[in-house]
Amino acid sequence: MSKKEDIELRNQEDTHTYNSIPEGKEEKNVKNGIDNCSFIAEKDVKQKDGIDNNAFIQKDELTTPHENDRTAVSVAVPLDSPDVQLTQDGKIKPYAGMPKEVLLQYSGQACYRLPREILFWLSILMTLLLIASTITIIALSPKCLDWWQISPVYQVYPRSFKDSNDDGVGDLKGIQEKLDHFQYLNIKTIWISPFYKSPMKDFGYDVEDFREIDPLFGTMADLESLIVSLHDKGMKLIMECIPNHTSDKHKWFQLSRNRTGKYTDYYIWKDCKQDGIVKPVNNWVSVFGNSSWEYDEVRGQCYFHQFLKEQPDLNFRNPDIMKEMQDIMAFWFEKGVDGFRLDAIKFLLEAEHLRDEPQVNSSQKPEDIVNHSELHHDYTTTQLGLHDIVQSWRHFFDQYSREPGKYRFMVAEAYDYEEIQKTMMYYGTSLVKEADFPFNFYLIDLPDDMSGNGVFRLVDLWMKNMPEGKWPNWVVGNHDNPRIISRVGEEYNNVINMLLLTLPGTPTTYYGEEIGMKNINVSDDEIQDPFGRFDPTENRDPERSPMQWDSSPYAGFSKNKTWLPVHPEYETINVDVQKNQPNSSLNLYRELNILRQKELPFQRGWLCYIWNSTDLFVYIRELDGLNKAFMMVLNFGNAAELSLSEIYADIPSEVKIRVSTKFTNNGQKISTKLIKTEKGEGLVLEYNTNKRVHNNEKFKNNCYVSEKACYLNVLDILYKNC
Repeated sequence: MSKKEDIELRNQEDTHTYNSIPEGKEEKNVKNGIDNCSFIAEKDVKQKDGIDNNAFIQKDELTTPHENDRTAVSVAVPLDSPDVQLTQDGKIKPYAGMPKEVLLQYSGQACYRLPREILFWLSILMTLLLIASTITIIALSPKCLDWWQISPVYQVYPRSFKDSNDDGVGDLKGIQEKLDHFQYLNIKTIWISPFYKSPMKDFGYDVEDFREIDPLFGTMADLESLIVSLHDKGMKLIMECIPNHTSDKHKWFQLSRNRTGKYTDYYIWKDCKQDGIVKPVNNWVSVFGNSSWEYDEVRGQCYFHQFLKEQPDLNFRNPDIMKEMQDIMAFWFEKGVDGFRLDAIKFLLEAEHLRDEPQVNSSQKPEDIVNHSELHHDYTTTQLGLHDIVQSWRHFFDQYSREPGKYRFMVAEAYDYEEIQKTMMYYGTSLVKEADFPFNFYLIDLPDDMSGNGVFRLVDLWMKNMPEGKWPNWVVGNHDNPRIISRVGEEYNNVINMLLLTLPGTPTTYYGEEIGMKNINVSDDEIQDPFGRFDPTENRDPERSPMQWDSSPYAGFSKNKTWLPVHPEYETINVDVQKNQPNSSLNLYRELNILRQKELPFQRGWLCYIWNSTDLFVYIRELDGLNKAFMMVLNFGNAAELSLSEIYADIPSEVKIRVSTKFTNNGQKISTKLIKTEKGEGLVLEYNTNKRVHNNEKFKNNCYVSEKACYLNVLDILYKNC
């Protein structure tokens, strides 16, 4: 071959790279999506000879060669395609629509592999950082407040709340009809007094059957419907648990008086008859008066009762009783009940030695002692072993609290008057938990010293004795005590509610307190309360009158005569009227409750006393890290003036009235040099500051916090250990 022919042959090879295709390969190429217009070239030849062909771009292996065929099939992409662009050195740039096979070739090049690896490891790093941040936030975050800490507890006395069938007595359907009232007030927790089947000797506190609803209040289906409706609206239900005693009509008592099997010792029986004469076992006196021992003709022994003779005490030294009571609690938990108030808890055990209790007046003749208040109850209340029972119930409650959002709440009704340390024992210890809190009834004594100093003394009594880290609560009225407004005057109703809703902890509101209901007058011959029949001065009917809903006959409670008279002022003091009055007690209560649940310092912040006098009680709610604080100036006496800037130098010269018992003052700014308050007036003052009262040497010993938390403004989160 001549030299000229050799050059032409090489040019021809440059222009048309070729490769012989094994037989049968064409069909396979078509199946793999190779267009007939594509050029097939041998990769090895291109790499060896360094052929730079501007007519087309070759592609990596597309098809799988035969076992003995080492050639690689490639796809050529025409350069005249409008999507194809070349770099300055003649290489193709990736473009939209480029075949996957070509893209994969580029993805294997170093310039693409490095960014890909960087992005991969950055993704891994960011994921790890996110996980670490989440774990850190969870570890540093304080425990979320539970449902029983966020909302006030609203007590419903079912006989008097709402009558749905017009028989004059309230019922469960009536409560369900009024759920919108709780929503209006932003109430999330409802406590309903007893509605068990009962002979009603003590209006439901004498239980004939712990698993049945008394027909007076409706049916089990009514209760189940109420529970569903409450839960659908984000509310919780607390029931009464009455463990100390039953009705004498209860089947347990009927079997016990006949000495039937295990029921023989379900109650406390003692011999008390000699030579045909019945004599009380000792000098113990019931809460309702007279001897605590009652002779039973059937059994021929006396049984013990701390309350009415129709309410025999259960024997809690018998393990079968413990099992029975837990089974009853489980029955209601499975119905959806969210917690229990343990009634008369301190009476569960009595001293086994049965010695006489010491007299308050040692010179009084023993035979003249008939009132509960005439003895020191050293042997019939708060006996050794009582707290073991409460602790075991707490453990039982916790077994039903494992499901998220299903915490079972326990509150103990235990009021030990001046022996406040006995009351505090129901909190348990740092190692062994008991009740979430015992009811704090000390504010019920507020009328005994209605003054700024008096309120301070009662608030501080609880706070300084409460175990560290425990949750406080406040009660100003219930079904066993006269309404405070009737004892101190209606001008103090709003300021008392302001106190209740701005102190730390869980407030409890007795039905009607949000509108300022008052006691009714009941003549001696109309008394229905069994305690009142024994001692008219202790009659509890006046504070149990029907709820005042509107101005219609019987206050919208019923369409027929009510079981107790409606208060004569119901036409002006009722829910319907006060909803339309901007400055009403109802709307003030609502505004304060919304404030309490909206602002962090009221939920878990510090309480610091600033000032107290005959007329005024002043305190601050603040939270570490939050530049907003609130000061309450409450008047429990007569008109008074106060220079806050002289008392607390770090307060700004001007503050805003966030909420006032006089709504016209809301939003106004006032000088802290001189603050004037009228009788019964209350102010919630808001201001911004970086200084904390609880760090101030002058006030730090007057500050308390239950669950310490700090606010991180940058991330808008709470954290602990600050």
